[in-house]
Amino acid sequence: MHYTFELSTYNRLELVDITDQILHIIKTSKLKSGTAIIYIPHTTAAVTIIENYDPSVTSDINAVLSRLIPHNIHYAHTEGNADAHIKAALIGSSRTVFFENDEILFGTWQGIFFCEFDGPRRRKVFIKIIAD
Repeated sequence: MHYTFELSTYNRLELVDITDQILHIIKTSKLKSGTAIIYIPHTTAAVTIIENYDPSVTSDINAVLSRLIPHNIHYAHTEGNADAHIKAALIGSSRTVFFENDEILFGTWQGIFFCEFDGPRRRKVFIKIIAD
């Protein structure tokens, strides 16, 4: 089963908690147990699993990525978003989670985050649900 949803971002760098949307899709699938693959079909965006309890985690991640991979230095890619491509490549375009009884098997405080590195934009998220 394949699902898609769209989201809007409002800042150039933004981490958006999409855990609830993924859980909704899992419940919609009517499967009690399986695997969900979350895939981001954009070269300047990514997906990760991080702590979703303390919002300072997302601020820290954005701050460190911005220091490590600055926006305004000379890159060979001249569209002005080379840093976004690099950040997306490092974080990655997909994550896999397992679910049982309609719940993702997370560790404490984990959540799924869409990572925007070239916003604001309208983006897609693909989810593939695979039964056990």
